Amino acid sequence: MKYLDEFQDPDLARRLLDDIHATVTRPWALMEVCGGQTHSIIRHGLDQLLPDQVELIHGPGCPVCVTPLEVIDKALEIASRPDVIFCSFGDMLRVPGTGRDLFQVRSEGGDVRVVYSPLDALKIAQDNPGREVVFFGIGFETTAPPNAMTVHQARKLGIRNFSLLVSHVRVPPAIASLMQSPQCRVQAFLAAGHVCSVMGTGEYPELAERYKVPIVVTGFEPLDILEGVRRAVRQLERGEHRMENAYPRAVRDEGNPAAKAMLADIFEVTDRAWRGIGVIPASGWRLAERYREYDAEHRFSVTAINTQEPAACRSGEVLQGLIKPHECEAFGTTCTPRSPLGATMVSSEGACAAYYLYRRLSTPSTPSTPSTPTTPMEASPVG
Repeated sequence: MKYLDEFQDPDLARRLLDDIHATVTRPWALMEVCGGQTHSIIRHGLDQLLPDQVELIHGPGCPVCVTPLEVIDKALEIASRPDVIFCSFGDMLRVPGTGRDLFQVRSEGGDVRVVYSPLDALKIAQDNPGREVVFFGIGFETTAPPNAMTVHQARKLGIRNFSLLVSHVRVPPAIASLMQSPQCRVQAFLAAGHVCSVMGTGEYPELAERYKVPIVVTGFEPLDILEGVRRAVRQLERGEHRMENAYPRAVRDEGNPAAKAMLADIFEVTDRAWRGIGVIPASGWRLAERYREYDAEHRFSVTAINTQEPAACRSGEVLQGLIKPHECEAFGTTCTPRSPLGATMVSSEGACAAYYLYRRLSTPSTPSTPSTPTTPMEASPVG
């Protein structure tokens, strides 16, 4: 298949691996910041082909996984209302809130619908003028532009029974927050190519310089990831720390100007809580004041949300790269895709889901004890 097979070529992969093996002389820890990259790494066993000195740490790169529990519970509350049609992508329906998920709301009579685009939700609003239609808008810089466009279209068409429950997050502040954590052991980052295809690479050189850490923008196929690892390891061995774009077929330095203009019009930067991690300053977007009428949180005034994470769930440590999924005591036992404790087990980009899907037989649960103490990231200022 063109544009796919050539980036899975085993001979080229072997050459990249040989180069990495020949380059590395000491231990290095690299973090990929995208759940799609995590799944590709685990599915193809790339981490097992690397030298023992090179460790890949899975970061908070799954948009479903980092959506805070409070927002999930607000979604459940709004979706339960009889006058509401609640629309979402399918992978949010099984994400556990406090005691239930959107599937359960639907089984209890809530009108919860799976859509494939936010514009599908806008069409539903057009077809149902007597009901409120809410779209669950989550994700990184990749999904924010179409959600922004949908709000733009709603205003343009005069559709007033549509609103957005927003929980968008931004990658660069998360990288900064990770680097400021006293528990951080990341020495280089593989940045997410699809995020940079929208936003460009402009924010990364300053981060690389400030934290003395290589940042290599890369893609999602095996050769993309191995090339990203090769460039990061080469920088580390040379004592360098700069941003490199190893994904030029998709990423331009300036990103997508039209998408960035739409984001700047519809959204404004805000502090955002990341599930299992805490509040990271300036790490999210919310609807700008002039579009507040389309903000579902404002429209429905959802309050008195009392959230409670399962005590046994260690997804916060997984998302910070402090433990691997199989080092959680609940992995594959009390926490499975059928009975998840955290979003990382049910999201299609979740690290726990990747380990369960591809390695649960070869890598059974091996709990790390005692439980790793964590420092709330909200204590770390982001410059």
